[in-house]
Amino acid sequence: MSDPIDENRLRYLFESARYGSVRTAADALGVNPSVVSRQIAQLEQDLDATLLERHSRGVRPTEAGQLLVEHYRRHAADRDDTLTKLREIQGLQRGHIDLVLGEGFVADLMGGSLGEFWRRHPRLTISLELAGTSEVIRAIADDRCHIGLVYHPPQDPRIRSCAAIRQPICLIARPDHPLARLRRPVKLREVAEYALGIMHAGYGTRQLLAMAETSEKIGLLPKLTTTSISILRHFVRSDLGVTLLPAFSVAADLEDGSLVAIPVENALLASAEAHVITRLGRELPNAASQLLRFLIGRMKAFAAANLTP
Repeated sequence: MSDPIDENRLRYLFESARYGSVRTAADALGVNPSVVSRQIAQLEQDLDATLLERHSRGVRPTEAGQLLVEHYRRHAADRDDTLTKLREIQGLQRGHIDLVLGEGFVADLMGGSLGEFWRRHPRLTISLELAGTSEVIRAIADDRCHIGLVYHPPQDPRIRSCAAIRQPICLIARPDHPLARLRRPVKLREVAEYALGIMHAGYGTRQLLAMAETSEKIGLLPKLTTTSISILRHFVRSDLGVTLLPAFSVAADLEDGSLVAIPVENALLASAEAHVITRLGRELPNAASQLLRFLIGRMKAFAAANLTP
């Protein structure tokens, strides 16, 4: 008797539920959308159950569909872990690691840490995915990535923070800016008087700034809102305004003296942290576990951080 839960059809269902769109899932899988629709329809027929609901903005799984999505996610994670453990019989000679991170960590990661790791383990491969705070957490919780680097994440019961260190949000400005010439910590109200560039609402820095605005009963009116730290760097370097970011995200600019980081007098902004996260309960493959420890020990964003037990 054939198994009614066909593995390939289950994958089409999983990707459609993940992206909320049959067409987007088809693009990711490299097939025609009609193929995805037919395979899901056949799976529904085999199981005599409706698995996807169509709505104006795409699709979402039914209760039965969600049960199969979770089954596939567990199966895929178990399969990947088994394959990785087989590779580990040969030590760290082979293997692949999926890493998801906020843009602010990129320069720190690529500036030396990753190169040193590859020199030690040249046959390991790594994929890097850039994402906002919420998407980093989702990628880890859904087992799409092994390790996440994220700034000031909200608490999530699915997530384990392996390391965290305080990295306050600072005023980032040119050395000749009036606020920089004060040579003292600045108040948020003072920052509000100047042209300001900030990150989009989906990012940890912006979410924390919103809380700080509420605590001080002020409203920042940004001249520029973006999803790119690189754009904010150019905004400030071009003397178009100032921004609010953790210092490690513009470390190269601070080192060459083109920008300065000035403390902001706000308890919320001063308490922000950079985190390395994994999914709670997931046993990382050996290669990912080694990279996790390596990044915590080498990256400036986690200097002096300690592994949690």
